[in-house]
Amino acid sequence: MNNRIHQGHYARKRFGQNFLNDQYIIDSIVSAIHPQRSEALVEIGPGLGALTEPVGERLDALTAVELDRDLAARLQTHPFLGPKLTIYQRDAMTFDFAALAQEKGQPLRVFGNLPYNISTPLMFHLFGYTGSIKDMHFMLQKEVVNRLVAGPSSKAYGRLSVMAQYYCQVIPVLEVPPQSFTPPPKVDSAVVRLVPFTEPPCPVSNVRILSRITTEAFGQRRKTLRNSLGHLFAAGVLDALGIYAGLRAENVTVAQYCQLANWLATHQSKPLE
Repeated sequence: MNNRIHQGHYARKRFGQNFLNDQYIIDSIVSAIHPQRSEALVEIGPGLGALTEPVGERLDALTAVELDRDLAARLQTHPFLGPKLTIYQRDAMTFDFAALAQEKGQPLRVFGNLPYNISTPLMFHLFGYTGSIKDMHFMLQKEVVNRLVAGPSSKAYGRLSVMAQYYCQVIPVLEVPPQSFTPPPKVDSAVVRLVPFTEPPCPVSNVRILSRITTEAFGQRRKTLRNSLGHLFAAGVLDALGIYAGLRAENVTVAQYCQLANWLATHQSKPLE
């Protein structure tokens, strides 16, 4: 038996398709989302509808973003979801969530079993729309969830940790074993809730600068700040900010990265690209 075929659909590797089939896990995720009838929920990658059906039952209308045209067509003709389901057959990586929130007249609640091969870049895309999003619930590779929640001085702490925690409160929900999917992935999964801050705990004046600093620091994570960020900050500046120049990227807190970004926004001679 081919374990890549589920409900008559062949799971496409290029789309990173692994279909959730564990009813206990499905019920647990829907309970965590706790959809309310008039809310604007958006599912990314609904696939064969494992989450779409139980969430859609509780709503007046549901929006889905699905890249696979066969799956989009299949959902559009769903016997009870079809009439209440609006499907955008396009790439979530280029989708304008702010425009949809404006159309709906309320912040979005975004959820989905995200393809592992695009989960990290998709998270960064969504961070750009946190002003239009109430919360997000995602199934991700467990390693990615560990990176989202990681604190300084841990192996998993990196640029994704800093940027996620700048934008959102990050809350692990549950772990999901490979056998909960068809075909089973080779890694463990986990569900995470991200709740965008109305006001970040450590606001920065230019988020692009924060993104640039974290990219450069973690791009050379074994180097000290003196070496990885020395072209941006003299050692005396780091000392004045109370940040030891001998620290490595993984030892610097989110608040300290924000401090660095705000200093650079004030003192840089030309904008960072």
